[in-house]
Amino acid sequence: MKRFVASGLLCAAAVLGASACSSNDKATPQEAASSASAALCTNLVQLKSDNAALKALNPATATKDQLKSAYDAVQTDWKNVKESTSALKSAEKDAVTTAAENLKSAYEGLPGDTTGKDALTQLQPQIQALDTAANEATTSLKCR
Repeated sequence: MKRFVASGLLCAAAVLGASACSSNDKATPQEAASSASAALCTNLVQLKSDNAALKALNPATATKDQLKSAYDAVQTDWKNVKESTSALKSAEKDAVTTAAENLKSAYEGLPGDTTGKDALTQLQPQIQALDTAANEATTSLKCR
């Protein structure tokens, strides 16, 4: 029992130490997915806005330069939407991959004499992280 407690404390210290030394400059995969989603939404709103401006041009009075400018804005917005969509899918994939790998590592790191109840308690954060990442990915992709 003392060995189990000591190994638990050692693992907790390692986790805390690793998290204290980690850099805040890099976003987690979940944060990257959220950021990519926000960028996609922003780009879609801009596309809708510029498309509305293009649509609102009066054919009787609009100059060729006004039309080209409005069209170019829509094309730029579309390019940004495509790039955001690509980033979103990659970020979501990374979020799910990282969550799944973290769960696997945590499971494999359990002592052999860990009970099912204790294992589930210890793995709950990784299970929840995987659930969240998978839900975000499927919601974004409109999976059913």
